[in-house]
Amino acid sequence: MIADRWAARRRRPLLREDGRMLLVAADHPARGAFGVRGDASAMADRVDLLRRLVTALGCPGVDGVLGTADVLDDLLLLGALEGKIAIGSMNRGGLQGASFEFDDRFTGYTPELIAARGLEGGKTLTRICYDDPGTVATLEATGRVVTELAQRRLITMLEPFISVQDGGRVRNLLDPDNTILSINICAGLGADSSHTWLKVPVVDQMDRVLSATTLPTVLLGGDPQGDPEETYDSWRAALSMPAARGLVVGRALLYPPGGDVRAAVETAARMVHPEEAR
Repeated sequence: MIADRWAARRRRPLLREDGRMLLVAADHPARGAFGVRGDASAMADRVDLLRRLVTALGCPGVDGVLGTADVLDDLLLLGALEGKIAIGSMNRGGLQGASFEFDDRFTGYTPELIAARGLEGGKTLTRICYDDPGTVATLEATGRVVTELAQRRLITMLEPFISVQDGGRVRNLLDPDNTILSINICAGLGADSSHTWLKVPVVDQMDRVLSATTLPTVLLGGDPQGDPEETYDSWRAALSMPAARGLVVGRALLYPPGGDVRAAVETAARMVHPEEAR
């Protein structure tokens, strides 16, 4: 039934006329990452997560979703992916807190299944740790799927970080210079860049960061902290730069303070598609 539903799904062009996209991310649980704002199990209730995703995807300004097969198949059966972009998450082997976290193997979608299911592309998490030899296997595997997806004219959405081990936990270095370094390393992966997109964090000096690449770039929301209005202001400022092509946000939109998913999503949609909001 799932195969039949994917085959019958109503698809749409990757981009609207404005050339921008807003995607909701929901691939965190497959890496054992459930926490939102201090609630360590916020994303552990699958029915609640699906309810929030269906609400978000029902907002006109949302272009689609990024997730693992278990999430996307459920959304498909719920009818929530009609006319939406679907991006399959590929490497979820670097479990949060595990001793092998940097050995981030490709345990999810493959390029073959992404094409067979009619998804619009695949996403990778590419954390680079200069002190961990597991990094090189992730880089090699990522380069391979970039090439294989491009051969099928499907996008790879690369999420790059320079990361370190800090007190037994992985920490991403969210400063301009390390973000620029991660962008340049990951932009060179694969033998064909024609379908490569970047998914980068919003950090200081985003004008410098977004000048580091000519690849289409979307902004990630990250783990929400502090005042949501400050977060929205940082997104708004980064989206005003020509290189920014949209947002891919999960927890900040699906689990906002107060619980109003629709209001949070509509706020993001007005930033990404301002012409439609007028």
